[in-house]
Amino acid sequence: MSEVGSTTRSADPDSAARSGARRALLLGSLGMFVVALDTTIVNIAFTTIAGSLHASTGRLAWVLNAYSLVFAALLIPAGWVADRYGRKRVFLAGLVGFAAMSALCAAAPDVGVLIAGRGLQAVFAALVVPSSLALILQEFPPAQRPMAVGTWGSMGAVAAALAPTAGALLTEYASWRWIFLINVPIAAGMAFFGSRVLRETRAPATSRFPDPVGAVLVAAIPALLSLSLLQGPYWGWSDPRVIGGFVLGFALLPVFLWRCWTAANPVMDLALFKERQFRLVNAGTLLFATAFFGLLLSGVVFLQTDWHYSALRSALATAPGPLVVIVLARPAGRMAIRLGHRRVLLAGAVAWFLGAGLLAIQAGGSAHWAADWLPGTILIGIGAALTLPIQPGAAAKSLPPRQFAVGSAINASFRQLGAVLGVSIFVAVQSSAGPATYVDAFHHVWWTFAALGLAAGLVVCL
Repeated sequence: MSEVGSTTRSADPDSAARSGARRALLLGSLGMFVVALDTTIVNIAFTTIAGSLHASTGRLAWVLNAYSLVFAALLIPAGWVADRYGRKRVFLAGLVGFAAMSALCAAAPDVGVLIAGRGLQAVFAALVVPSSLALILQEFPPAQRPMAVGTWGSMGAVAAALAPTAGALLTEYASWRWIFLINVPIAAGMAFFGSRVLRETRAPATSRFPDPVGAVLVAAIPALLSLSLLQGPYWGWSDPRVIGGFVLGFALLPVFLWRCWTAANPVMDLALFKERQFRLVNAGTLLFATAFFGLLLSGVVFLQTDWHYSALRSALATAPGPLVVIVLARPAGRMAIRLGHRRVLLAGAVAWFLGAGLLAIQAGGSAHWAADWLPGTILIGIGAALTLPIQPGAAAKSLPPRQFAVGSAINASFRQLGAVLGVSIFVAVQSSAGPATYVDAFHHVWWTFAALGLAAGLVVCL
């Protein structure tokens, strides 16, 4: 993205530039944090919401998946909107709309309204993410942009780490509705502050709107696969609707690729995938996100249903892992710069595999947190810390600076699609399990997520 400024600098250009860069990095990273937080904060209240709204696990999964699907589909078109109509304007509009839709989710009288609210919430979240990154990139010289992208991307990992505890405290001491309502003052405050300090820029109007058919297919393909996975246990795996969803989802994949090759302005520029590292890191991102989001939800559900922990106790039980992520996120970024992204991502994948494997081996029907849960949780936290903050920077590193924003948006889309698959796989396995095999079902899905996490690190080293 090219940067065309519309605001003059103060008398001390260097000082003003540094101050503008700090403000943009702060607000842009906070925008990423708030949006990423809502991807996972619902997990801790999953069983509470199900009981409150009398919803099945399969239907409630769409509260998670609606957000991720819409978010993934609109990230790249939203970047075009920000470039065309102003990065600051779109960022502020995204924050205000996100706050309004969060209020709608908080007031939802039934699961249908909540799912719709989550989809609308994701529309505005998609406006926030690319505009926040563009606001950051326009303030930093090319040599400092990888650092800025890494800082911005690491906020997603920090948000995922803090989400369980924040969600549990709100659910336990207020109501699950507060996990949405809390967004209102935060986003509104950011919008007010941003309106006063951010610098407006836009790109020259040289490109057309990204292919809308491609954007629809980005959401439709994983939605069909998710529908079949979620409804298979209820309709039956041989039901024509389930089989049809799988067949149609896979059949549309080559159609999507064809649109990306032939559309005048494709929603996903396949030319970027000629860069080997970009291609491999995005494949690893999809695999690891599937493992991460699936394991995150399955762990919380296991603690609340099998060990009968409350929402708060579940959050505290899983807290060591997120704390490890918070402590190691920035050192991991520096380590990746010094040692190389591949080595750090591979180390994270190995730690993840060991941690998820330990859960599958040790966590049983009786609650023994210190012996059976804590060691695996710490290793999982190490694996996430060495992976989630590193992938956005690793994906963008191989691209020219002008393509950092679109490259990061594609990487974020792959992460959101992985979230849909991870949640769907877990819910499908858990819903298919009977009382006698309930704990075994968790073990099987944890081994699956362990293998996917390891594959995410190995694929980057190909």
